[in-house]
Amino acid sequence: MLVRVLGCSGGIGGNLRTTSMVVDQDILIDAGTGVGDLSLTELQLVDHVFLTHSHLDHVAMLPFLVDTVGGMRRKPINVYATEETLQILRDHIFNWKIWPDFSKIPDESAPFLRFVPVRLGETTDIGGRRFTPVPANHTVPAVGYWIDSGEASLLFTGDTTECPELWETANRIANLRYVIIETAFHNGEAELARASKHLWPAKLAEELGKIKGKVRIYITHLKPGEGAITMSDIEECAEAFNPRMLANGHVFKL
Repeated sequence: MLVRVLGCSGGIGGNLRTTSMVVDQDILIDAGTGVGDLSLTELQLVDHVFLTHSHLDHVAMLPFLVDTVGGMRRKPINVYATEETLQILRDHIFNWKIWPDFSKIPDESAPFLRFVPVRLGETTDIGGRRFTPVPANHTVPAVGYWIDSGEASLLFTGDTTECPELWETANRIANLRYVIIETAFHNGEAELARASKHLWPAKLAEELGKIKGKVRIYITHLKPGEGAITMSDIEECAEAFNPRMLANGHVFKL
């Protein structure tokens, strides 16, 4: 199983893209602006989209994806998220006012889009590739994902602040190899991070200290223009964990 980063920034500008990863060729984890860099052929291959939460930087390209390739496909694109997140999408995006309701187009018996509720701890198996929602703590209902090939696992936190339940779950994953964790703000913006339920470097170090065992740590969701100062703070606060900055195009082999 290959997991390729399409976008990992907290914003846009230049070559910055917001959060999305593609698993092999047929599965997306979140649907931020990085999805727009896929070719039309690659877009047609996407059968499944797992969403962490409803914020625009994680779902922005989902309406365009469905609109672009829905009529080219013989089956719907399955969108997996918590029931709370799916309801937000229905109410605020696929509501005929912002975007058509593709779960009813061309008709409800054969739509372009199918919403699939997921629950914490319940695994979806797609051809031996396992996706399990894990706890997150954000301003809207949110989850992360445990992605497991059987040989190795990657834990993606999505957007979160401190979350003891997340690390309780992580410490039960015997084959955990990678953790992708957000840090949206530098230490000078700790109050803003608290208010928006994101991590900052000092809090990141506390959270990483809850991990048992050795894993490779990658930092995502850095704000445009603040990456250097945030990574400098991370290196100072969390040096013991050897965190690395995630980048577009990074590939994880599981």
